[in-house]
Amino acid sequence: MCQKEHATLRLGIHIHTTILRAFFDFSRTVASMGSAGILLFLVALWAAKTDIARARGLDKIVALSNLCFAAPLAVFGALHLAAAESLMPMVPSYMPWRLFWAYFFGVALLAASLSIATKIQVRWSGLLFGVAMFCFVAMLDIPGSLATPKDRFGWTLTLREMLFGGGGWILAGNALREQGHGQDGSRLITVGRVIIGIAAIFYGVEHFLHPANVPGVPLEKLMPAWIPGHLLISYLTGAILLVSGVCILLNQKTRIAATYLGSWIVLLVVVIYGPILIAALADPSTGVKVEGINYFFDTLLFAGAILALASATPRTDKSAACQAVTELGPRRRCS
Repeated sequence: MCQKEHATLRLGIHIHTTILRAFFDFSRTVASMGSAGILLFLVALWAAKTDIARARGLDKIVALSNLCFAAPLAVFGALHLAAAESLMPMVPSYMPWRLFWAYFFGVALLAASLSIATKIQVRWSGLLFGVAMFCFVAMLDIPGSLATPKDRFGWTLTLREMLFGGGGWILAGNALREQGHGQDGSRLITVGRVIIGIAAIFYGVEHFLHPANVPGVPLEKLMPAWIPGHLLISYLTGAILLVSGVCILLNQKTRIAATYLGSWIVLLVVVIYGPILIAALADPSTGVKVEGINYFFDTLLFAGAILALASATPRTDKSAACQAVTELGPRRRCS
């Protein structure tokens, strides 16, 4: 009888230990991702406060490009550090020290996010982040997509990673141009612009073919039933992606197209992915929480790359010229 009681006691202690371990695993992963995102959001917002104050209309959203790009990198960097062992299988099997690379990339993401948020040495952080993303595309995404060419999600992810890398190169190119290296900067911006244009057109078509999926980057997740206007949101997003993508790819009205598209994606992040994130955080499953955070910040990074293109594209319209003259002093007027 005593042996049975002792066995039951040991089983109870083991169960409680497992529950506590699961709780602390949750707090380490989810809380780390959330804390990193909030911290970088505040840092980037502080760094952009002057640009936001000077901007007018939708240019205030464009002024948030570095914030939209940096915060997701911080979140994903924290994920790599908190759950490196879980992410280690993503490292190609032929590479040595796979756990080291998972930690290394997490540190690199955090460093890049801080650089981009504060606009310090963006020429290097944006360039290197882009190189890393294109390496992932070459080593992982393209081989996977070619192995299953009929899997549309494989190509969606391939274009997404390329777009993220292109966004990093746009940030680097813009920084180079501001430092007097206009030709090198323009090359990087052109590469990023072409990638964004192609991805936007592909995603736009996907929205019309598969309107049940979440908008923006059309991945596997379906639009929750409690969000109204599924078809309207999907088709409208698809139309905006298509029109903007064509303009961006052909380099016609690029700044306007990128501004409207980036602003629309930011709106989707707030209105669609915000409630999805809140619902995910209320779920007891850590996996569901992490998925909700990933979808929110993936889409925000998508918006950040597009807004970076808008920021890197010179304004040529009269209203922009008037704004520049107005900022010179109260005595000057536009005619």
